[in-house]
Amino acid sequence: MKCIINGKILLQDRIAEDMAVIFDEKIQKITNINDVSLSEYDVIDARGSFVSPGLVDMHIHGYLGADVSDGDCDGIKTMAEGIIKNGVTAWCPTTMTVSKAEIEAAFDAVRTVKSNGEYYGARILGVNSEGPFINAAKKGAQAAEHILKPDADFIIKNADVVKLFTVAPEVDGALECIEKVSAETDVLVSMGHTDAAFEEASLGIEKGVRHTTHLFNAMTALSHRSPGVVGAALSNADVSTELIADTFHVNKGLFNLLAKIKGDKLCLITDCMRAGGMPDGEYTLGGQPVHKEGIKCLMPDGTIAGSVLKLNQAVYNLYQNSDLELYEAVACASLNPAKALGEDNEIGSIEVGKRADIIIADDNFNVTMTILGGEIRYKGE
Repeated sequence: MKCIINGKILLQDRIAEDMAVIFDEKIQKITNINDVSLSEYDVIDARGSFVSPGLVDMHIHGYLGADVSDGDCDGIKTMAEGIIKNGVTAWCPTTMTVSKAEIEAAFDAVRTVKSNGEYYGARILGVNSEGPFINAAKKGAQAAEHILKPDADFIIKNADVVKLFTVAPEVDGALECIEKVSAETDVLVSMGHTDAAFEEASLGIEKGVRHTTHLFNAMTALSHRSPGVVGAALSNADVSTELIADTFHVNKGLFNLLAKIKGDKLCLITDCMRAGGMPDGEYTLGGQPVHKEGIKCLMPDGTIAGSVLKLNQAVYNLYQNSDLELYEAVACASLNPAKALGEDNEIGSIEVGKRADIIIADDNFNVTMTILGGEIRYKGE
């Protein structure tokens, strides 16, 4: 049994000090330090740092040169082992709009790695299938030639590994797909890469959409007479929204407004591509060329293509550019996505009975230790 002491513990509603977190595979007790006999435990001294729930990245394509759409088991393991250093303890490997055969190969690779459990890094929750059921008018960095008509049976057939998928609610067959998947599975339906009007997006929500893929990006904008997908997502309390908080995809001046409007429905994501954690230069996303320079990843025509954001940095960016307390900003990358994915009974917060997925981070939210299911899986220098 282990015990973390001398930390500022980020609970759901406050920062707790002079407390100890006692855990094995699960969190067993959160108690006053004076009530703990330290000799009974393996003690981890947080030395005044923050003790946070592990982060949940529900939308990440690649990292350290690997890409989920490669369909390579070793690449998926590389990603899992890389992102744990950023405080991510659970994640959804995310596919692109590539050929159906490539998508199926990626599903199979994730299925294999997830089921055998022989990897050291962040725990795989299931696939995020971003496409191929999107609108070419808002394809962004997705490949138009691989866009398909929405197919509920394809998602249902793979519901053992697919955790969420993106669909444009206005395209032919989308509403039927949304309704059928929602009725027959627990797969989270997200609207994105969509040219829908406010009314079309609202109808999609009626049929079962409960999530929004990278809010503002690759969707109809908010206007006072045409509220678009953004307006539908912001005005519906049942719909969670993703935010790429790298300060490039969405202006940081909007972060506080989004936090106020969406509350516990705001989910920070990275949308990271294979260039994440790598030097500036030339890379690919979904088979298409991308140039990375700093925090920007652009296709030759200037289209934004994913990001190189780390989720712990997203938390800090939100915290720095909003009125949120740090524990509230952390929830946007832990408890909120866990809720959206139906995993919050096990992960997402430091609570007795939940998995001991815990990170220790400094004042700038740089991660110095990651604990996964009670085991230390990363320890910084």
